[in-house]
Amino acid sequence: MPLAFPVPDVLPNDDGWGPSATAIPPHLVDVPFAPFGKGDKIGRASDWTQAAYQKFPGRYGQGQATAVFNFFHNEEEENFHVVDNRPVKTNKFGPRRFQQNRFQGGRGRDGRDGRDGGRGQGDRQKNTKDNKQRQQWQPWNRDQQRTQYSSSVEIRPDWAVVEQIPFQSLQKLSCPVGEAVDVLKCGELEYYDKQFDRITVKNETGLEKTARAFRSVTTSDDPIIRRLASEGAAKVFATDAILTTLMCVKSSKYSWDLLITKQNGKIFFDKRSDSNLNLLTVNETAPDEIPEDRDAINGVQQLALEATAANQNFSQQVLVKGGEKYKFEAPNPFASPDDDEELASCAYRYRKWRLAGAGKGADKEDGEEGSGALDILVRCEVDGVVNNKGEDALISIKALNEFDMRAQDWRKKVESQRGAVLAFETKNNKCKVAKWTAAALLAGAELIKLGYVSRASPRDNTSHVILATQACKPKEFAAQINLSMDNAWGIVRALVELVAAREDGKFLLVKDPMKELLRLYAIPDDAFASEANYADEPAGGAEAAPTAAPANNADD
Repeated sequence: MPLAFPVPDVLPNDDGWGPSATAIPPHLVDVPFAPFGKGDKIGRASDWTQAAYQKFPGRYGQGQATAVFNFFHNEEEENFHVVDNRPVKTNKFGPRRFQQNRFQGGRGRDGRDGRDGGRGQGDRQKNTKDNKQRQQWQPWNRDQQRTQYSSSVEIRPDWAVVEQIPFQSLQKLSCPVGEAVDVLKCGELEYYDKQFDRITVKNETGLEKTARAFRSVTTSDDPIIRRLASEGAAKVFATDAILTTLMCVKSSKYSWDLLITKQNGKIFFDKRSDSNLNLLTVNETAPDEIPEDRDAINGVQQLALEATAANQNFSQQVLVKGGEKYKFEAPNPFASPDDDEELASCAYRYRKWRLAGAGKGADKEDGEEGSGALDILVRCEVDGVVNNKGEDALISIKALNEFDMRAQDWRKKVESQRGAVLAFETKNNKCKVAKWTAAALLAGAELIKLGYVSRASPRDNTSHVILATQACKPKEFAAQINLSMDNAWGIVRALVELVAAREDGKFLLVKDPMKELLRLYAIPDDAFASEANYADEPAGGAEAAPTAAPANNADD
């Protein structure tokens, strides 16, 4: 007989679903109620709606459920502690004793310690190498690792700073100039010996020391420039060595200084008698800095003397001695019948450029109101002449010298990878190579003859050999090394205008030894007792002008 099932009373709810508030049984009043499904788990362990288990809280309806059925610890459980009865793990072999080969790479007595020791040594070496590399790239250590170079001249406290010129302000300067005008050509040249073009590493030739004298006369001591200045040929006067130093100032790293004299509307750029501009730099822009050690053969000073001597010796050795000479219209202005020594083969071209100014006054003649043009006269040097297919061409002869065979062995690469060797040397000697190129363009040379001169022995800076030679066209080479003559002339124009705006006086332009910065000082006329301004003296007094000593003695 089936059991009877009484149907409970169902009370209607006009406000919504489920029983109404008045129809709740008395024993269920005030009992917490939360909607849940029969498949849901009650408790924190299975309640995925808790904030601790939500990946995206506040999204997709998470965090909206009530926490009625959450499990909470009672207060008495705070004093409950779990007791760990597991045994403590101890070292099976006890403390490690000293082993003789612990820090050696070989195997030990039991084999395993030897391998561990080898790995430990390798790890220490690797960590040391990583630390050195990390310190190398730390920006706060760069200034500490940099070599501290000294200034080329001692700055006196009574000299006032007129202007400070950062290199960054020279980047976008530009001043196009026209063709140069030859004012005078002096001296005579010897022809280039083409046998040196066939030199290779296998038949290298020793570098001979020349007995000829090299004259390095500054601007104010040049009798030709003094005469042309008195005739009003130009407003600004300089030599190619001084002018190229200004043109390539952005690539310079070492300190140098120039004397600038403004008198009666004329500006003269000079160098001191003991200026370091008479010497060539070596690896000035190389990543590895050269130490400033006067006694070391690989220091800045000794390398400069060595490079200057090698360059002068090479420029005379590659010429044909006692043969026909290429003569200009005037004799050498620095030759005298009383000279006991023979002068080096060198000719001078006094050339004039017009630095066009911006504005309407650029096309007016000098001296007219509103004129922005300036004429600059430069003494340019030429080293030799080469005959190509019956035509004579002026050339500039320079030598690159190798002193560190570990950086790049020329004896292995100069023949098969000559372009790479030249690019490497250009990178390390950017300022020197740029000055050579700019001087060749100023002098109107059609070729630059480069010689690769290396030490016969790495520890001997007095004996050298010629490994190879190479010819470059100045315009093409300037494009390869990113030398812009418009920018170079723009730098010269800016410095000239800076001095022209001042009153007559004497100034000193100094390159900061540690910063990319130029400083212009106003100095008294007697700041350097050995330096004097000869702008207004008669030209006849130039015969006794002091000259620089021959630099080839550095190789003796």
